[in-house]
Amino acid sequence: MKVYRPATRKVRIEMVPIIDIVFLLLVFFIYAMLSMAVHRGLPVRLPTSTTAKVNKELILSVTVKIDGRVFVNKEEVSGDSLVDTLRRKSAGEAEAGVLLFADRAVSYQRLFTVLDQIRTAGLTRISLQARAGNE
Repeated sequence: MKVYRPATRKVRIEMVPIIDIVFLLLVFFIYAMLSMAVHRGLPVRLPTSTTAKVNKELILSVTVKIDGRVFVNKEEVSGDSLVDTLRRKSAGEAEAGVLLFADRAVSYQRLFTVLDQIRTAGLTRISLQARAGNE
């Protein structure tokens, strides 16, 4: 009786799955680096939102700390000069906008005062920033 044995094939390393994994890692690291480059505000305890997104096209960062101090791009500004500072920093930008970082304990009235000053400076593209997640 004759037993049939299939021919043995040489072992080889498939390159297509390795290339797929390398590209996935590359995409992951590029995406991670781009999302980390956006945060320009000072550290405050942001409110949480499950649908929070960061608009990367906006150019100015306004931060309202818990004690009521206001910062424009990490530079402290008095309440009276906020409008002038925003006008000066957004001059020449057709689509200038603002990322507004406010501590979650800031009073509602203080937040609206800052929002009114931003609008008075002629900036209508305002993005309220929140931290993603449930807390």
